[in-house]
Amino acid sequence: MPAHLRHRGWRSLLAAAVLLVGICLALLVPGGALRADNTFDRMLMPGPLASDHAEFEDDCGQCHYRDLEREDQKELCVSCHDHENIAIDLRDGTGLHGRDPQASKAPCRLCHADHLGRDAALVTFDPETFDHRYSDFELEGRHALAACSSCHRPNEKWHEAPDTCHSCHESDDVHAGELGEACGDCHKPEGWERAEFDHDLDTDWPLEGAHADVTCELCHAEQRYEDTPTECVDCHRINDVHGGRYGAECETCHLVEAWDETEFDHDSDTDWPLRGRHDRVECDSCHTGHLYDDDLGEQCIDCHREDDVHRGRNGEKCADCHSEKGWVNVDFDHERDTDFPRRGRHEDLQCVACHRGQESAGDLSTSCVSCHRADDVHRGAQGEDCASCHSDEGWGEQVRFDHDITRFPLIGQHAVAPCEACHLSASYSDVDSRCEDCHADDDIHEARLGEDCARCHNPNDWLLWHFDHDRDTDFELLGRHVGLDCHACHVRALEPGEEIELSGECYRCHQADDVHRGRFGRRCDRCHVNESFEKIKVVR
Repeated sequence: MPAHLRHRGWRSLLAAAVLLVGICLALLVPGGALRADNTFDRMLMPGPLASDHAEFEDDCGQCHYRDLEREDQKELCVSCHDHENIAIDLRDGTGLHGRDPQASKAPCRLCHADHLGRDAALVTFDPETFDHRYSDFELEGRHALAACSSCHRPNEKWHEAPDTCHSCHESDDVHAGELGEACGDCHKPEGWERAEFDHDLDTDWPLEGAHADVTCELCHAEQRYEDTPTECVDCHRINDVHGGRYGAECETCHLVEAWDETEFDHDSDTDWPLRGRHDRVECDSCHTGHLYDDDLGEQCIDCHREDDVHRGRNGEKCADCHSEKGWVNVDFDHERDTDFPRRGRHEDLQCVACHRGQESAGDLSTSCVSCHRADDVHRGAQGEDCASCHSDEGWGEQVRFDHDITRFPLIGQHAVAPCEACHLSASYSDVDSRCEDCHADDDIHEARLGEDCARCHNPNDWLLWHFDHDRDTDFELLGRHVGLDCHACHVRALEPGEEIELSGECYRCHQADDVHRGRFGRRCDRCHVNESFEKIKVVR
């Protein structure tokens, strides 16, 4: 055997012997407990204790029995006064240590390892992965979305978190404690609004009709639930449209379904049955005095004198023309009884729209302009024969004007453009027909290609252009010139009326690119070709 291996073997044997002696001496300590107050005991210690257990570093028996049986160490752990709550959880099957199958059966050291140094944590608890089902408070509803810090406050132990609704939500209690602290009797974890309180079963006042849809606060003002009034007028005095004239027994006429649903039948209980529009009016529209003992007239004019748009010009026999269905439902037939049949927009007009003065129907002109002169947006520029373009359906409906018979027929995009896109005023005839008159702001060439837009473009679209530089100019585009943007050569904005005049000479555009600085003259094409400046003509 080599010498270095023999030397290493002896050292291992010596260390094992020392360790064995230390264990034997430790086991001989009186009382059966281990102590670390000698050299051999400290040799057995895997490492320094955590700061919370540092005071027991010289008294191993606080955590270890003499035989070092690890399974029995749990009894020493839970017997400590700081862990009384854990002992109770293990005994009663409550809390994390009593509910979690792994925590209740596994030794404490599995999660709370010691001898890892003063700064080591004894609690290897990870809030991010903790399953709250193993606690005394399973997270349900909105609690499952809450942050841990919402219930577990700083500097408090995890198991000290409150577990009753009121302990956390006292500040959220809109009832201000008036209903006690048993929030769960009505509310659910899904949210405060999820309440199971049944007003019909749990109170002496079942919610019927419209009351079933109101919020609690409408009746229980300022969270007052004791001695809540139950008479209609107690809550609805402010809603009493009768102003108290009809007493406080609202239920004699009205139903809980709605104020406008009553048991009082005007047709059978009075001599004046409600028909037509009268069936939908409020009681106070006719009954303006106290209760229903008013001496009311039965003629239309008795109630509707102020509504008479004719101001008495047509007498007081309203029923000769009008009916109970409404003022606009009249028996008078304008088409039959006059020379002006009402059609289109005229059909639904009120009489006073045309009959504005004291004149009779025979004195009114039937021409459009006699009534609509003020509506003439053309201000007379198109004459007074409105019907030549417009119809009874409305000024903008079924207009018969044909733009194609003008000096500017509408084709392409112009055919779908609204009138006001070109005609900024209603005179219409003051609009010029040149492209640049309307599209100067749309000119992306900024006048560098002149004013004759139609030379390239057509009304269908700006991008549908037909200009051919080779065909329509004296400068054929070859080589690198093909595909250039127009503005690469046409760089100067032209004056109004100015024609495009560009030289076809290379030097006019490429003077700045001349690496010869003019020493070889201005005839670049003698040596260079259109494809590239770097490509030189080959002279044979």
